[in-house]
Amino acid sequence: MKKEKKTRSTVRHTRAITVDRQKRPIVDNITSEVEDIFRSIVHPLTLSQCDLFRSMGLRERTLTLPVMVALLLSAIWRQITGTSELARLIYNEAVLWEQPRKVSQSALSQRLNTLSSSLFLAILEPLLIIMQKRWQERKRPLPPEIAWAQQKYDECLIVDGSTLDALLKKVGLLRDTPETPLAGKMTGLLHLASQIPKQIWFETKATSHDQSFWQQILAALKPNTLLLFDLGYTNFACFQELTPRGVTFITRAKSNLKYKVVRSLVNTPTFRDSIIWIGEGAERQQVRLAEVLYGDKWLRYLTNELDDTQLPPRYLVALYYRRWTIERAYATVKRLLGLAYFWAGSPNAVELQLWSTWMVYSILIDVCDEVAELLKQPFERISIEMVYRSIYYYLNAVKRGDDRSFAHYLVDGASNLGIVKRKRKEDKDIFKSWALTIASNP
Repeated sequence: MKKEKKTRSTVRHTRAITVDRQKRPIVDNITSEVEDIFRSIVHPLTLSQCDLFRSMGLRERTLTLPVMVALLLSAIWRQITGTSELARLIYNEAVLWEQPRKVSQSALSQRLNTLSSSLFLAILEPLLIIMQKRWQERKRPLPPEIAWAQQKYDECLIVDGSTLDALLKKVGLLRDTPETPLAGKMTGLLHLASQIPKQIWFETKATSHDQSFWQQILAALKPNTLLLFDLGYTNFACFQELTPRGVTFITRAKSNLKYKVVRSLVNTPTFRDSIIWIGEGAERQQVRLAEVLYGDKWLRYLTNELDDTQLPPRYLVALYYRRWTIERAYATVKRLLGLAYFWAGSPNAVELQLWSTWMVYSILIDVCDEVAELLKQPFERISIEMVYRSIYYYLNAVKRGDDRSFAHYLVDGASNLGIVKRKRKEDKDIFKSWALTIASNP
C-alpha cells in the first residue's frame, strides 16, 4: 500500500524566518540619531492621539498608548522575536521614552488584540508626511527620468499590493481551521523618488484582488499626478476616471488586449507608438500604446497621455521600469524588518504590527537618504540593508570613543561597509540605452 504524499507546508518560509530570529541575541542597535527621531517626531505624534485614546473609553493602564508605541517600534527596530522577549526587555531596561516596568506576556498579548489599531494609523499618516517633507528638503542626484517626472508632475506615485505571510498563531475561530490562513493583504501608494508611502491600506481578506482597492486609490490622488501600476489594476472604467482628474497613468498592456489603431505615431523595427481605442460601450476610450522590442520579446505599455511630446516614449518606458521600486520596499518591510512573522493572530494585532513596521521603515529611509545626500549618490544606490546592519559597527566605534555621527561614520566607511551598491554587469539603464535599441531617438 502506497503511503500518501504529505502536502507541502504553506508556511515553511515563515517558520524558517521565525526559527532564525529566535536564535539571534537581543542587541541594542538604536543609535542616538535614530532615537532622536523617535523622540522628537514620533513621540509628539503619539501624545497628540491620547485624547482620541481616552475618547474611545480606554483606561490609563500600564500599557498606555505611548508605552505600546515605544514597545512596538523598539521590537521591530531591534528585531525582537515575540511578546515574551518584549516583556523581559521592558522589565530590565528603558525603551525609548518609557522607563522599565513590570509587564506580563499575557497582558502584552491581550493588549495587541484589543488596543485599537486606528490609533497607530493616526500616528503613521502624519509621520509619512513629515518624512516626505524631510526628503524634499535634501539634495541628492536623481536618475534622469525621475528628475524629469519630478519637474513635470506634482506627485509621482506607484501603487501595488502584497499578500502578507501566514499566521502561525491562530486565535478565535481560526484555531479550528485545518490550514494556516494568511494574515491579509496590504496595498501601498508610494512616492516614486523617495520610496516613502503616501498611504497604506490593509484588508483582512488575503485573496482580495487589486481591483478592490481602486476607489481608495482614486480618493487619494491629486491633479497633475503620475501613477504607475501593474496590469493587475487594468480596469477601463477606472482609467476613464483618471483622465478628468488630471492623473497620468502608465501601465502594462495585457497580452489579450483588444484594441483598434486610430493612428501610428512611430513605427520602426524595434519600437511602435500608436493611438488606439480600447473598451466597449461607456468604457470605450482612446489611449496610447507603446511597444518596445527587448531582446526577442515585445514589451507593451499603456498611458492616457496621448501627446508624445508631453510624455516622450523614452521617459514612458524608463518610468514604468521604476515601478519595481515598490517591490523593493515590500521586500524591506517583510525580510529586513520582520513583517513575515506576526506576534499575535487577531486582525487588530496584525494591523498594529503593520502600521508600526511602516513607521520604522519611513525612519530607516530617512536615515539612508541623509547618507545619500552626504555621499552625493542617488538614493537608489544606497543599500538599505547594509545601512541597517552597519549600526552594529557604529555602536562599537562609539564605545571606543568615536564621536562622529552615524551618517558621517557610514560616509567615511562607505566602501568597507558596502553602503553603496555595486553596479551589476547585467544591469541595463533603459533610459541611457534608448538610442541603441530604438532606430529613431524621439
